Amino acid sequence: MLKTMKVVVMYEPGSAEVLKLESRPVPVPQPGQVLIRIKAFGLNRSEFFTRSGNSMNYATFPRILGIEGTGIVEDAPGGEFNKGDIVATSLGGMGIAVDGSYAEYTCVPATQVQVIKTKLDWGTLGAIPEMLQTAWGALFSSLQLKKGDRLLIRGGTSSVGLAAAAIAKNHGAFVASTTRRSDRKDMLVANGADEVFIDDGHIAEEVKKGEKFDKVFELVGTTTLEDSLQCAGENGIVCMAGIVGNSWTLANFHPMRAIPKSVYFATYAGDAGDFMATPLEELCQQIAAEKLHVQIGKTFKIDEIVEAHKCMENNEAGGKIVILV
Repeated sequence: MLKTMKVVVMYEPGSAEVLKLESRPVPVPQPGQVLIRIKAFGLNRSEFFTRSGNSMNYATFPRILGIEGTGIVEDAPGGEFNKGDIVATSLGGMGIAVDGSYAEYTCVPATQVQVIKTKLDWGTLGAIPEMLQTAWGALFSSLQLKKGDRLLIRGGTSSVGLAAAAIAKNHGAFVASTTRRSDRKDMLVANGADEVFIDDGHIAEEVKKGEKFDKVFELVGTTTLEDSLQCAGENGIVCMAGIVGNSWTLANFHPMRAIPKSVYFATYAGDAGDFMATPLEELCQQIAAEKLHVQIGKTFKIDEIVEAHKCMENNEAGGKIVILV
């Protein structure tokens, strides 16, 4: 094993150019930790916010970003895993409070690592840990999705939105997804959408012409939240779990006016326990059997991280961005 590794580190918040490629010593795992040789990781909107200095004061610097990663076990002193196991890890403060996956190796607690027995390629595996954790957790924990539900996904062309549509469709829901671009309608339908709304930020009036939704998965965030609340029917649930609109907060929010009676509002932000509760290996089997589609937007190498972050920031990918290491 090499003694040094390539990492992407940032010393202060800023534009994509603050991400610097450096060499650092490979971390030494202690009992209870796992050293993973990273093969691929996905980019996440929260990493853009951390990079920009908007992680709600949780992040400390210098920092190696990356809240998820997939790779091969290099060492597990506590014996929890075997060398060579294919694994995934996510959350637990990665990339915010502790160094994350933007590196050739990462060292994490064994309690936030899943073994995945699969022959999927690294480009696909790198896309799934946080994307599927968020989609699965929001759908079945916050939204309590059940067969026959009418589900609206606001921000349908985001990586989580595409995964949620496919998972919900497989569970017998009627799925409607939104996009700002009419040329992405076919992609949404291919990923499970039964209906597509072209989104100008105000679709509630169009929704009201038909049947409202039992569940609304809000991934654009605060910029469309009030409109999404109006799309839910009686006893409906609206869950916000994304910030594609690049805003954490909502100015002049009046809950008594914005939230209709008999509509319930929730949020979802998973933790390491939620990641471990996500059936990744089962979902990987569905992907391999072509029962679940994962939309890969673009793939980059780790030394192209600046370009990759710009692609994410500008919403250019049309699916999950994956970095191969």
